[in-house]
Amino acid sequence: MARASNVYRLGIKELWSLARDPMMLGLIAYSFTLAIYVGATAQPEAVHLAPIAIVDEDASPLSARIHSAFFPPYFRRSAVVSMSEADAGLDMGRYTFALDIPPNFQRDVLARRPTAIQLNVDATRMSQALSGAAYVQQIVLREINEFVQRHRANPTLPVELTMRARFNPTLDQTWFGALTEVINQVTML
Repeated sequence: MARASNVYRLGIKELWSLARDPMMLGLIAYSFTLAIYVGATAQPEAVHLAPIAIVDEDASPLSARIHSAFFPPYFRRSAVVSMSEADAGLDMGRYTFALDIPPNFQRDVLARRPTAIQLNVDATRMSQALSGAAYVQQIVLREINEFVQRHRANPTLPVELTMRARFNPTLDQTWFGALTEVINQVTML
């Protein structure tokens, strides 16, 4: 019982010393309100409505398929532009990504010849650029594979995954960001 009373007295003493320190009270108020809100909403972790330009030098069904694969919520509708427009758009911040499909791309893919697509990224938007480049690569590879196989494969897996998101049913990124920021602020204080 003596320990509980000591803890109580020390707790009251700390609260009184905290009440006499307005700077610490202000820091605590800021840390658990504005800092959490700003940290959760400032920069999304995932790609969201990233602007993308496509330089289509092939004008084939495969390049049209790649062009149509970029849609919301990850990307804005892709714009088909020339190389000079793509460079200018990247420089002015109009586009985060510019995908250059070379001439004879479909012919080379079907002939199984090595070919490459160039992806230019505006790295000033770091969070979008890092994860977005991987998204673009996955989308392009998926479309090329489906085009070569001539069908969209929906493999049946031996295990079915059922997702249940009870904490965040809409999977809103700001909710996850807020939790991360609370942990960051507690660590900082």
